[in-house]
Amino acid sequence: MSEPSTIASLRRPALLLVGVLLVQLAFIASYVGAFHSPDPRDVPVAVVAPAGAPADTARDTARSLDALEGHPLDASVAKDEATARDQLHEREVAGVLLLGRDGDELLVASADGAAQSQAVETVVGQVSEARQRALTTTDVIAAGEGDARGLSAFYLAVGWVVGGYLAASVLGITAGTRLPSLRRAGVRIAGMVGYSLLSGIGGAWVAGPWLGALDHGFWSLAGFGSLLVLAVGMATLALETWLGLVGIAAAIVLFVVLGNPSAGGAYPASLLPPLFGMIGPWLPPGAGTSAIRGIVYFDGAGVGHSVLVLGLWLAAGLALVLAGTWAGRARDDA
Repeated sequence: MSEPSTIASLRRPALLLVGVLLVQLAFIASYVGAFHSPDPRDVPVAVVAPAGAPADTARDTARSLDALEGHPLDASVAKDEATARDQLHEREVAGVLLLGRDGDELLVASADGAAQSQAVETVVGQVSEARQRALTTTDVIAAGEGDARGLSAFYLAVGWVVGGYLAASVLGITAGTRLPSLRRAGVRIAGMVGYSLLSGIGGAWVAGPWLGALDHGFWSLAGFGSLLVLAVGMATLALETWLGLVGIAAAIVLFVVLGNPSAGGAYPASLLPPLFGMIGPWLPPGAGTSAIRGIVYFDGAGVGHSVLVLGLWLAAGLALVLAGTWAGRARDDA
């Protein structure tokens, strides 16, 4: 073999290794950058004054919380305890501070992320200590006994996301990323639909009846999981249709490198750097984690946004798969 041909045969593996190295470094930078120094930022809390207290009591406390250095909390005044508890249940706030005459009580919901509840407790506790006021904390919506620190929702969402892009990747590697006809595109899409249904039911069964980690809303979880897998799979098929095998790497960057750290699993958006907090709710891992917690612990609160996000990913992926197939046929006929 001549030297030029040898160099040519090594070029593609070398380029692939460079690509893998870049993805690896991006993975490291993303996870370490997101998690190395979590600081609370604008965590919403509601303040309630005791019955019969002056009108400005809760407002003054909210202002003092808002004025903390670094703005860790975003405090508002609730008209009464029942309203504040509803806000906590609807996931509109992460904590409720009930002011008392002899001491205060902080209500949290660790099922929506233990790290966020602990951050609110720490900040409010420091303020109470400085004011020489007693503070007790009550976890009114705690994660289940089989759901340590409320992380099972994140792991289930990640499992479904991985299944979605792996299934699409296997189809692209084994059957080719280029779809020669709309009929072949339809067959591949039907395959993803079938896989997604099985994956949704299987994941809900593993996390629920089998392991007992998430023991509420089995069929709601199964349906949502199927949507999550299908949205990720269709988006990956779209990337493969337009980019070839490079589309698999693009899917990993979107759903793993960017999606997982910003998903709100280990740390919620309010404890992450601003970029991750901004993109997390719009990527499938974040939408999935939020919706699973909403289904299991909050009677569906917040699930609508996640369904909308996944619907957009699914619709865009389907449109791009069909458009890419049609464009490929047009080039062949030209």
